Amino acid sequence: MIIDTHAHIWKDQYEQSGDVLIKSADRYNIDRIYVSGLGVLVPDNDEVKELNDNVAKLMKRDNRIYGYCYINPKLDDAEKELSRGIEELGMSGMKLWVSTFCDDPCVFPVIEKCIHYDVPVLIHAFHKAIGQLPNETLGENVANLALRYPEARIMMAHLGANSYRELKPIRKCKNVWTDYSGTLFRRDELDHAKETLGADRLLFGTDMDLASFLLKLGQLDDSHFTSEEREMVLYKNALTVFKS
Repeated sequence: MIIDTHAHIWKDQYEQSGDVLIKSADRYNIDRIYVSGLGVLVPDNDEVKELNDNVAKLMKRDNRIYGYCYINPKLDDAEKELSRGIEELGMSGMKLWVSTFCDDPCVFPVIEKCIHYDVPVLIHAFHKAIGQLPNETLGENVANLALRYPEARIMMAHLGANSYRELKPIRKCKNVWTDYSGTLFRRDELDHAKETLGADRLLFGTDMDLASFLLKLGQLDDSHFTSEEREMVLYKNALTVFKS
């Protein structure tokens, strides 16, 4: 079994992005792909609703597609949109990108709603040497949020883009998992993530349609994981996070 916990469709490219995900599921026998819609860095109400509606359309198109409700916590209707995503659109979790740091107080109400709905949160976290975005979450921000809400189930994306720096803050947060999605290709970072957090806190994710499924699978296959640990990363940990 394979569960991809991190994929996207993009504004104005909904059909093309969706085609990539479905063709990849067919070709590589992916059982589930958890998808969020993304567009501009700081979307308004109309764009957030449009993105979520198009993820819901893709969910109806293929039952292997599961949805994240994408939220900009700065918007007045963020809680209402999250409720719509979970209750009406049948989504499985919430996605936060770069509209604000994940430990900003404006995020707290939607985290509390995720706890109420018993769904996890996927948080973009990415440390850059240059070009850091104004509100781009880092490991320390994720740790702050996780310690404030220990009952929340939180997924920090991309190993924070620097496993040696960004995993240290979340090491003590047992309610935080991390995926290694995206253009990160070094095997050593995945091995270090296992040593730091344990295989039971690592999730398989690709960042399709931006990144390659084969790159992420090869990274895992080339790492020092036992067969049992590999199964944990490929799907068993995701079943725990999503309680399914």
